[in-house]
Amino acid sequence: MKSGTAIGWKWVRGVSSVDMKIAVFLPNWLGDMVMATPALRAIRQHFGAEARIVGILRPYLAEVLAGSDWLDEQWYFNPRAEQKKIRQLAVVQRMRQEQFDLALLLPNSLRTAAVAWLGRAKERIGYARYGRGMLLTRKLDSPRAHGRMVDYPMVDYYLKIAEAAGCGPQSPRLELSTREADEHSADKVWRALGLRTDGRVLTFNCSGAYGAAKLWPVEYFAELARRAVDTLDHDVLVVCGPKEREIGRQIVRDADRRRVFSMADQALGIGTAKACIRRGRLMVSTDSGPRHIAAAFGKPVVTMYGPMLPIWSQNPTVEAVDLVLDLECVGCQNRVCPLGHHRCMRDISVDMVYAEVARLLEEGRAACAA
Repeated sequence: MKSGTAIGWKWVRGVSSVDMKIAVFLPNWLGDMVMATPALRAIRQHFGAEARIVGILRPYLAEVLAGSDWLDEQWYFNPRAEQKKIRQLAVVQRMRQEQFDLALLLPNSLRTAAVAWLGRAKERIGYARYGRGMLLTRKLDSPRAHGRMVDYPMVDYYLKIAEAAGCGPQSPRLELSTREADEHSADKVWRALGLRTDGRVLTFNCSGAYGAAKLWPVEYFAELARRAVDTLDHDVLVVCGPKEREIGRQIVRDADRRRVFSMADQALGIGTAKACIRRGRLMVSTDSGPRHIAAAFGKPVVTMYGPMLPIWSQNPTVEAVDLVLDLECVGCQNRVCPLGHHRCMRDISVDMVYAEVARLLEEGRAACAA
């Protein structure tokens, strides 16, 4: 199959876009899922409302795309799940029954390619990595320079898969939506905590599912929260996942300010988190999934980077400040600091972060006054 226009696709497969059945294997991480939204938007726009598009994803990410119209259905897939109905064999059988014309593989894993091949998708498009090239009908090469793989923005990485399926150029703008139920849940959080309703709320994200190396010290978050309340006259809402509940509580305790709050004892679903983040004025975050949610709602984001370099999660369509130090060990990609000092994060001072937050708030006020 040659890549190209939708007309070229119809000639090759003899299938009109009205009849197209498309499976999209979605990323396994929250941030990567959000960075895939431009590709999903491109796929829906190209193949049209008549095509049937099924997203195949991890169950815990079910609410990420809720409120959008890019997918007609979501199928859950977890090869290690206790429930047999979402393990590999069940998904393969389900794909065979559906008879997909096209499978787009956003993750690089050999397993997703094997499922698409065993599921008899007629065309299978993805990057030829980890020995899976023989299972693909259209193979993409990873970005390289001088014969070596190079760091590359994930948004563009996913968009190239959509382009290989015939989709035209698409904005790299991240995009998410909320449902009415999500907004009602956020209303409850706002009432329970007594958060301001005039927009003067900053969200802090202290999560780092990748590993401890991505975490900014709790005492730094607490000091920044105090200064945000005392000097910038904003409330602070600490966003956290189930595994960061105690960190969220500790930041509130250490900040010791009445206007610093945590989601630790509130509803922690992704839908609720989306609606709460959407209401914030800006986010201060580690390099983890919620920062991409903020960007998808057009919120300025100040991010502290250490083991990962900013290029992977770049998105030029939002106001972003990427704080990364000039250290030899920065970008090591380790989950835990192998040198034991964790300077890549500890040396990003509260003063550095506060200066960027204050600047962004001032620029926002000036823009509103103009």
